[in-house]
Amino acid sequence: MGSTMTSSKRNIIVALMTATFLTAIDTTVISTAMPAIARDLGGSELISWIFSIYLLTTAVTTPIYGKLADLFGRKRIFIFGASVFLIGSFLCGLAHSMVQLMMFRAIQGLGAGAVQPITLTIIGDVFTQQERARLMGLFGAMWGVAGIVGPLVGGFFVDYIAWQWIFYINIPVGLVSILLLYRFLQENLILRQVHIDYVGVGLFTLGIGLFLYTLLMGGKRSAFVLEPLTLLLLGASVLIFWIFLRVEKRAVEPMMPIQLFRRPMIAASQVLSLLQGAVLIGSSAYLPIWIQDVQGYSATTAGLAVLPMSIGWPLAAFIGGRMMMKSGYKLVTVLGMGTLVIATFFLSLLTTSSPLWAVPVVVFILGVGFGFSVTSLTIAVQSSVGWQQRGIVTGTLQFMRTMGQTVGVALLGAVLNWYLAHGDDQLSAGLMRVFLSMMGTALIGFLLSLLIPREQEQPEPELAAEKSAGGK
Repeated sequence: MGSTMTSSKRNIIVALMTATFLTAIDTTVISTAMPAIARDLGGSELISWIFSIYLLTTAVTTPIYGKLADLFGRKRIFIFGASVFLIGSFLCGLAHSMVQLMMFRAIQGLGAGAVQPITLTIIGDVFTQQERARLMGLFGAMWGVAGIVGPLVGGFFVDYIAWQWIFYINIPVGLVSILLLYRFLQENLILRQVHIDYVGVGLFTLGIGLFLYTLLMGGKRSAFVLEPLTLLLLGASVLIFWIFLRVEKRAVEPMMPIQLFRRPMIAASQVLSLLQGAVLIGSSAYLPIWIQDVQGYSATTAGLAVLPMSIGWPLAAFIGGRMMMKSGYKLVTVLGMGTLVIATFFLSLLTTSSPLWAVPVVVFILGVGFGFSVTSLTIAVQSSVGWQQRGIVTGTLQFMRTMGQTVGVALLGAVLNWYLAHGDDQLSAGLMRVFLSMMGTALIGFLLSLLIPREQEQPEPELAAEKSAGGK
């Protein structure tokens, strides 16, 4: 990143990358270890909840931590969240039943919700715009790498050590991350009276938690939206969220400043992040199934076939960062969303006789699309607000992407389940319809990207003393 990068900044990067990788890999490392865990602990009927509870608690707490980082500083909240994650990891290793493991995975998720949004917020505070483009591409690609490395690491610990070590290994690595950030990230904060929006936090957690729970459970069945209980739960979650929005309008220090999301750039970025999340989960969840169950290749081959996304993402982020300096964020965002349309179009053309090399090529193009669009949106949104709002807009951006993944896997799963209900021989037809649905989602995102403002919105005046001293 050039000779101007100080040793302090390098250590901050190491700390953030380590923490990001730990929380990212924890969503996948457990997959290959799960059969051994179920044999040891029993309660195999709860296996799906071991995965779902981590996703649910992470998603719900992400914007909350973003707001807390604006109130109390990035360092304190990051260290708190990372510490909760490590406590949860330690407890997971001690679990003696699947119910205990499920509870401790929830604690892990409560901590993990702080890592991703505050990592991106710190990058926005400390690094220049050009440095941010490179770093965010690198951090985004780490999630793809974690998806490949995680199952391999989980299998290694199960085969040669013990499944408990997929959790214990987090502790020494995570402590290094915490110590580095504590030592090298400097913040000068003005002491002021803080009003914590407890009611808003409670309503948001209840409403969104109920919504995600309903989708996670309903997505395992076809036509779940037609079930009365599901409709009742979805209606209750919408009502609670409506009450939350009403409360936020009157709060002294709202958890989610509603007026902020009336700005065209920020509002559009939230919707685009939702759509990006749906396309991302569709490719990562269903392409391996296509390669293995339709084309008949091994799991290792499927893992290698989706690896090019981790190459295309940081490469496009690096190029897109340079383009933004000259042409602005809108052009890069439109280019990225258009690339996603092209990639998903090629996906929809796949057949059972398509050559294996076609999938890695398409996956690389997908990575390029995400590298351009995700990076440009994140940088544009962070640059459009001051220090005291950067945490919440970054947190909600990540939250909407997670929401997109949750909604996407539920709806795309329902599409696939509809075909499977008509016979196992319908798998290829169902997956092709899933890919077509992904293309429609990407196309909506592309059209929306054409409507975002051309000029970058300027941040509101901020207190200079509240900026990160590690900064630009």
